[in-house]
Amino acid sequence: MRSFERSLPMALLRAREAAMGFFRPHLKACGVTEQQWRVIRALHSHGEMEFQDLARLICVQPPSLTSMLIRLEKLGLVRRRRSTGDRRRLFVSVSRKGGQRFQVMSKIMEKVYRDLESQLGTQQLQLLLGLLAKTQQLKPRTSPPAGARKRSARPRAAA
Repeated sequence: MRSFERSLPMALLRAREAAMGFFRPHLKACGVTEQQWRVIRALHSHGEMEFQDLARLICVQPPSLTSMLIRLEKLGLVRRRRSTGDRRRLFVSVSRKGGQRFQVMSKIMEKVYRDLESQLGTQQLQLLLGLLAKTQQLKPRTSPPAGARKRSARPRAAA
């Protein structure tokens, strides 16, 4: 087995934390969380989206996204609307205020990207982004061992 230090999942987590160290102070100064920024940024980039599609795009579980959208709507940064044809479908879009917040924050975030890029190097950053994109497309070819149990989302009651 590979050493813990050479574990891909741990290396990715550590790299994410290092990268977010560049962005977090600026997000905090702008009064938004990482996840809230992902919502605003995704909606600004993609336009109005269905709730489930937004959750998948920004890698947030639907229950967490629900509470996040309530907060963002109260702040006036997003709008939610139900489909007239199917009331179960919820659509989300960035509001004018959210678009303005995006414009201000995107200038700040671009400076952060330039700082990160100056330290890593343009070619290395492009290589890293390419490798990460390729990694996202991979599909496992191995199966769990026979007899392996699926873990339940809820703990089982003692018998």
